[in-house]
Amino acid sequence: MSRSGTSGRHPLADGHPPDWASGWGQDRYGAFVTLTVGDATQRMRWIAPGSFRMGSPEDEPGRWEDEGPGHAVTLTRGFWLFDTPCTQRLWDAVMADNPSRFRSPDRPVDSVSWNDVQGFLERLNGRIPGLSLGLPTEAQWEHACRAGTETALYSGAIVIEGAKNAPALDAIAWYGGNSGVGFELDDGHDSSGWPEKQHPHTRAGTHPVGRKQPNPWGLHDMLGNVLEWCADGRRDYTADAVTDPRGPETDVAERVLRGGSWIFDARSVRAAIRYRFAPDGRFAYVGFRCASGPA
Repeated sequence: MSRSGTSGRHPLADGHPPDWASGWGQDRYGAFVTLTVGDATQRMRWIAPGSFRMGSPEDEPGRWEDEGPGHAVTLTRGFWLFDTPCTQRLWDAVMADNPSRFRSPDRPVDSVSWNDVQGFLERLNGRIPGLSLGLPTEAQWEHACRAGTETALYSGAIVIEGAKNAPALDAIAWYGGNSGVGFELDDGHDSSGWPEKQHPHTRAGTHPVGRKQPNPWGLHDMLGNVLEWCADGRRDYTADAVTDPRGPETDVAERVLRGGSWIFDARSVRAAIRYRFAPDGRFAYVGFRCASGPA
């Protein structure tokens, strides 16, 4: 479906990036800007408004029932989105601490709750004039992840050969089948007993961001590495077409997480997979990425 949607205007058409941007440009994936905080610089990709098909078809391997029915979604506004999960370097530059289990500056921050992320956003937005970051809605997240595709992965179909063995994931995602390959930290999770791994390994965890192939819009780690918090809660899908949908957003509503993680089975690392946790939940396989403006 169309990426241009209701407005095909280039986000940098007037020759000026947003006031908060420290840099900007265009490459084969599209327009980008950079955000700099202290010694941390984060690239953000432009996600144009448009329409896409949300959810998975009934015959998709590994499908869960809450991924359907598939339905048309239209997003009427474009947004900037981090091209990787938020790194520990950026989190520490804003919050002056690091809650992560798997510590290194270029890895995604992990073990942060949805409520923790709200504190990060408040502090970061207050620090840079004109900046208004939030979390993407679930619909915005899936639109960005799919990048114009309708297959299980943004790289194509998935064939699941074992619980943690789907060869198509290897090039694009850190998941249970490969997250111990090249893992160098001393405090890795014991993966020796994991069944049906694509590659042999005994210690696993997160990996530095941006090491796997990006999707067609230049976004890395949309699948695997860490699950990512969304702004809204889980809505029940219907077959009806919807515009700018949002799930529940009460203070106590469980929030959706998307994308799968380093510890997950292959079936749970697909574009349509949905999880939901309480907003105060913290896990070593959970992180986030930011979108421009209140989502």
